[in-house]
Amino acid sequence: MSIDGRSGGDGSADILIVGGGTGGCAAAMAAASLGKRVILTEETDWIGGQLTSQAVPPDEHRWIESFGCTGRYRAFRNLVRQYYRQHYPLNAESYQDMYLNPGNGFVSRLCHEPRVSLAVLNQMMAKYFMAGLLDIRTKYKPISVDVVGDVLRSVTFIDMDQGFERTFEAKYILDATELGDLLPLAGVEYVTGFESQSDTGEEHALSGKPQPDNVQSITWCMAVGYDPKGTHVIDKPSQYDYWNNYYPNLTPSWQGKLFTWDILRHEHGKSWVQHRTLFPDGADNPDDSLWTHRRIVSKDRFQPGTVPHDVTMVNAWQHDYFANSIIDKTDDEISIYLEEARQLSLSWLYWLQTESPRPDGGVGWPGLYLRPDIVGTPDGLAKYPYIRESRRIKAEFTITETHLSPRSSEDTLAQSFFDSVGVGLYHTDLHPSTGGDNGIHDLETLPFQIPLGALLPIRMENLLPACKNLGTTHLSNGAYRLHPVEWNVGEASGLLAAFCIEKKSLPKAVRENKSLLEEFQALCVSQGMELEWPSLGPEDRPSAFDQRVLGKLKHGSKP
Repeated sequence: MSIDGRSGGDGSADILIVGGGTGGCAAAMAAASLGKRVILTEETDWIGGQLTSQAVPPDEHRWIESFGCTGRYRAFRNLVRQYYRQHYPLNAESYQDMYLNPGNGFVSRLCHEPRVSLAVLNQMMAKYFMAGLLDIRTKYKPISVDVVGDVLRSVTFIDMDQGFERTFEAKYILDATELGDLLPLAGVEYVTGFESQSDTGEEHALSGKPQPDNVQSITWCMAVGYDPKGTHVIDKPSQYDYWNNYYPNLTPSWQGKLFTWDILRHEHGKSWVQHRTLFPDGADNPDDSLWTHRRIVSKDRFQPGTVPHDVTMVNAWQHDYFANSIIDKTDDEISIYLEEARQLSLSWLYWLQTESPRPDGGVGWPGLYLRPDIVGTPDGLAKYPYIRESRRIKAEFTITETHLSPRSSEDTLAQSFFDSVGVGLYHTDLHPSTGGDNGIHDLETLPFQIPLGALLPIRMENLLPACKNLGTTHLSNGAYRLHPVEWNVGEASGLLAAFCIEKKSLPKAVRENKSLLEEFQALCVSQGMELEWPSLGPEDRPSAFDQRVLGKLKHGSKP
């Protein structure tokens, strides 16, 4: 279907989704499944966001194989495994493993290559292409909007390849960009960074004034293989000397240089030194291995002789870029900061290759090498930085740390919401921030719901968030930003837009009208969305560590 005017199209659709990341793709499938014409735009040349262009294996909770995500997300996971069975030379044991983890990584039970995610997403969308319901435009970046009162009528894009501008109109417009790019363009009320405790009532919020420019670090992930007999040292990065001698000024203290294996951790009122290593054979605790944490290719999953080396996705605190925020900055500033983030990642790799102390007393692993083919770039760095924190709408309802935290030692579920449109679980995971705050990595949360009110801007009538830009705080965003929750947020927004078109109703009315809300929630359930968690006993209450340590299960065991 052509709708941009070049082949006779009218430049309009029922729903325009700006941003083709994890949430944007889920929103597009949900809306198209109800027969709505959808335009999906994406700034890079890969749809999928965290799963593909940002090269982040899915961060998930311990029960993901059984419950705690949408039906479409579960179908996506099943199709990823099926893709490997159909197209990869798996060995017999891996082929028969219903819980196949291709990389045998520690962070997820489904560590896999971003290209596989891309292929599966296109596979899931194929029927909507065929039906003329979905048009995807990559390398399209929003540059302006047309707003009349509280209604967003159209978005104008620049085609980053061809250089021309194109305007798309739609009845509903979803912001699924990684940073909430439509919000400032459309004059939508939003917040960024740290809120104050007086504003949110959260135990771990700031006691002083809000800090809107204090946001979580971004990370430029990279695919790295290891050839134990080879030498593949990259050219010395231009900013290596700077980053190799960089001392983070963080509170609580980082202590020492950024490039180190010994990190002073501060959690639950305690401090200790965590010693991480590259490979598990040099670690006191194998869980502290950088290599196995996000490994996406594991040789022992494949037939002998078919895979030369393991591959991991490098995404570590040592190359988190927290020197500057890229939100609400000029184009020139953003360009400078993104290049610094890239240089930081390359410098971390160069340090690993040449200067890192090894457990055997040697220095460096020169056999480490970048895998551009894995991430679809010339240099092996991801197409886009990993974005942890976005602009966030001022919503009808804002989710806070208080809604997620245990209220007593007997609690096994977070606060329930009458307007739930999904569920999720992840500990509050905050990396070092641009204002100099060290991360909160293991702040406990309980299995939670996604309230419809957090998807509703306080004023705009037809704009909905579909990524990490829903109504959360800096703290609660740390639990809502991960893959399955972002997918659920996008899917709920896509369904809501389609539902409102059918009912000729506004999104706020759906939440306020009991009958409409029940009908919409029934639609969500019929689409395979889980709106509440099963009852859990005290013995099932996951600790913060259990929530993130997913590779503890023996390979092939049932979760």
